[in-house]
Amino acid sequence: MNNISSKLVRSALSLSIAAAAAGAAYGGVPLNNLQGAGGIAFNPLAYTAGQPWEGGESNDLNKVVSKPQVGAWYVNLNESKINWGAFGAAFTLAERLEVSAGYELVNARKYGDRSINKYNLGAKLRLLDENAFDTSFVPAVAVGGIYKYTDSRTVDALGLDNDGFDAYVVASKLITQTPIPVLVSAGLLYTDEVVNGVVGHNDYDLVAFANLDVLPAENIAVGVEYKQGARVGDGIRNHDYWNGHIAWFVNPNLTLVAAYVETGDKDRFYQHGSTKNLGVGSGLVFSVQYQF
Repeated sequence: MNNISSKLVRSALSLSIAAAAAGAAYGGVPLNNLQGAGGIAFNPLAYTAGQPWEGGESNDLNKVVSKPQVGAWYVNLNESKINWGAFGAAFTLAERLEVSAGYELVNARKYGDRSINKYNLGAKLRLLDENAFDTSFVPAVAVGGIYKYTDSRTVDALGLDNDGFDAYVVASKLITQTPIPVLVSAGLLYTDEVVNGVVGHNDYDLVAFANLDVLPAENIAVGVEYKQGARVGDGIRNHDYWNGHIAWFVNPNLTLVAAYVETGDKDRFYQHGSTKNLGVGSGLVFSVQYQF
């Protein structure tokens, strides 16, 4: 968000979850998602990552680069015997262009890939600031892309590609006219990923994603997240993903997240040979986020 939007958000929430800004009492969104980009868990938000340096508008450094932020995720897909770790970092250039990087380590011993390394490099440009044109209803709008590479051995077995590029457009809006603040975000994703890009990449499809969070307390957010499964050719269809989560904004820098995630039938591919509604089961998710 720009400085004006940040001030409006902090005023509306008192202690704010959104657009973490100098002087806020608690941390906030965007978090570093599983691929490192500014968002929640699966999905990006239109807000760009990184708090401003001390001094605000009087500090010219803020016009060049924001402070960095980092995040770590642990996903325990217990029924699939999969442990999924992710680490990401991001910052924003010229108050508008977010640059991010992420690394994912997936341990899937049950299915032959004892460890899969996945690398992500992303960029996001905020085209429209929240509440632009002196309104109270215009959402923040951004476009972005993520280059992804996986070293999964399943790539060769399925005839897939090791790397691919996602493109997306997303709009996000903090609604403060309701009894409790509500953060709404939705977008479109153009992707060729198989199982979030961990298994590989194939043909492209356009899918939708969305987030909804409410703030029942000044330092708590409770929400749901949805990502439509892409049909990427050769009969491969990713299952829809969703999660329910709660975030605790501990202080101006630290955020803790717990979630339950559902990614689809874990046995559909491995036992039945079907690549329709391809998923890796369900489980618990934990995250630690730090904004410098």
